[in-house]
Amino acid sequence: MRYIILFLSLFLVLNTTAQTDAEVIKNLYKTSLTNGNSYQWLDHLSNQIGGRLSGSLNAEKAVEYTKEELEKLGLDKVWLQPVMVPKWVRGAPEFAFIESAFGATTNVNICALGGSIATPFGGIKAHVVEVKSMDELEALGKENIEGKIVFFNKPMQADLIQTFEAYGGCVNQRYSGAMEAAKYGAVGVLVRSLSLRQDNFPHTGSMTYGNLPLSKRIPSAAISTNDANTLSSMLALNKDIKFYFSQTCKQLNDVQSYNVIGEIKGSQFPNEYIVVGGHLDSWDLGDGAHDDGAGVVQSMEVLRLFKETGIKPKRSIRVVLFMNEENGLRGATKYAEVAKQKGETHIFSLESDAGGFTPRGFSFDCNDANFNQVLGWKELFKPYLIHYFEKGGSGADVGPLKTDTNVLAGLRPDSQRYFDYHHAANDTFDAVNKRELELGAATMASLVYLFDTYGLVK
Repeated sequence: MRYIILFLSLFLVLNTTAQTDAEVIKNLYKTSLTNGNSYQWLDHLSNQIGGRLSGSLNAEKAVEYTKEELEKLGLDKVWLQPVMVPKWVRGAPEFAFIESAFGATTNVNICALGGSIATPFGGIKAHVVEVKSMDELEALGKENIEGKIVFFNKPMQADLIQTFEAYGGCVNQRYSGAMEAAKYGAVGVLVRSLSLRQDNFPHTGSMTYGNLPLSKRIPSAAISTNDANTLSSMLALNKDIKFYFSQTCKQLNDVQSYNVIGEIKGSQFPNEYIVVGGHLDSWDLGDGAHDDGAGVVQSMEVLRLFKETGIKPKRSIRVVLFMNEENGLRGATKYAEVAKQKGETHIFSLESDAGGFTPRGFSFDCNDANFNQVLGWKELFKPYLIHYFEKGGSGADVGPLKTDTNVLAGLRPDSQRYFDYHHAANDTFDAVNKRELELGAATMASLVYLFDTYGLVK
């Protein structure tokens, strides 16, 4: 009889704990959806500040704004972490056209890639050679490329359901296309925009010249998907057409910026840290609403939801708004460097950097024991249609915090529309759905709550 009573007591304790977790999570979702701040913050960040290119005035305005808003939450500590960041400026709007015959031109939409040099004064006009891979570039060789503009026209693979996989399959043409084409004597590079949608918006993004000396570097620009199709079709009919483009971008000296950090101190294990964050910088063409304004405000909302619902965390919870993810990852590197110097133990780090769309779940970078613990929490997320729990990547900004024992994670929203807006002028506030944004914030807060409650599996 005594063993039956002990068993029933244990059952009741476990059942009460599970029910308590469910109630806490339900309250987090309710508060985010009925009394949330994320959409309001994103409105200001997008519409009152705008694009936040690393090193720009708008980036500094975003630092000031988010710091002030975190201070209003009554956190235990809010501070700025200095970090030197690159400063690249776009300059005057780019201009380009296809010349099919003397005096016969078709204007097209392009934008300079981040880190590119400018064209010479007056622009560049040259014949075009189209390739769809680095192997094709190599096969053509210097004799077919020298003096020409290389047009990288590999589209994202449309039949891949995981759109980030499709992106990964062709991002090398944007990132290293100019560096590789310059080796064969090309005078410029055009890259098909990395988008699954057919439209007139060119998509920028980071690129590199590697160790190429300045004298060997060539200008690099993205061309919209519609115009990439047009150029390809015209080349199929006439190999003698020429392409003209002009851009005035410039790389300046590094400048000082900041990571913005807020903290709720843990009640039981204050020296164990949980990080939730996104990157505060964005590209300059739109206002960075999805990439990564959404992740910034969702991360801020996690701490606000803890305060609003009365959760007193066992471990210290930090929100980190990283600077310079887009073209350098300097903020993430600095944060991890300082954490290591201080001997801080980061048990769990979560990043939102995949847009403000409907949340589907998370990807995890962790060992099997901790992943199995996560799988045990799936039933708690089932009422909110969160079903994707997979081992895989986490996020660029939390990556430097990886150890053999901790857990890194990335929020995984529905990704089908993400690359419609990624790094383009249409990445604006009106493209973000309020309810989807708030669902994402609540989903993140729920996972942070569970890791804070149960810690890591040793």
